[in-house]
Amino acid sequence: MENGKLIALEGIDGSGKSIQAQRLARRLKEEGIACYATMEPTARPIGSLIRQVLRGEMQMEPRVFATLFAADRLDHLLNGEDGLAEKVAQGVTVVTDRYYFSSYAYHSVDMPIEQVIQANALSSSILRPALTVFIDVEPGTAMERIKKNRERQELFEKKSRLVQVREKYFEAFAMLKEAEKVVIVDGSGSVDQVAEQIWREVRAVLFGNYLVQ
Repeated sequence: MENGKLIALEGIDGSGKSIQAQRLARRLKEEGIACYATMEPTARPIGSLIRQVLRGEMQMEPRVFATLFAADRLDHLLNGEDGLAEKVAQGVTVVTDRYYFSSYAYHSVDMPIEQVIQANALSSSILRPALTVFIDVEPGTAMERIKKNRERQELFEKKSRLVQVREKYFEAFAMLKEAEKVVIVDGSGSVDQVAEQIWREVRAVLFGNYLVQ
């Protein structure tokens, strides 16, 4: 059986990546591809603890918080119920809303990026994305979307923080350009326009540009 692929969608909060991950998974299924859509933090025990911190229900030192994300990611990959590594090995294409580049970007604001990359080295060795799609939007635009669509803001959802996170994403992309396949998509257009940009990039990885229209 041929292995499936892992496609990771990344972006700052308010970039629209969650709806694009859903759209991409639906498109893949329409094309007859076995697909599983997921997200990080997960809904499993470690992920649930992370979400409590994001909602401001408890405090956590940044290095501890970064380590929780790395642990949740390993559980995401290896748990016996719906681990991503096994799904990909069984031929399923996985679309994940966030993966380890999120940790590189968000946590390296508070600690050296090299430490964050090292903390996630086991995950990257187990399952590296066939493609990481970064949906790029200006932090000001992202904050407008967040304020419009959410009842309350989470821990990292401040413009000053998103400016730093966006910069850290690009720093990580530059550092890992030889190891990772990353494409940057303009996220300022309509949902349909962004979805079409993403599909062009994904189909090139999965099928080659000439096979799927």
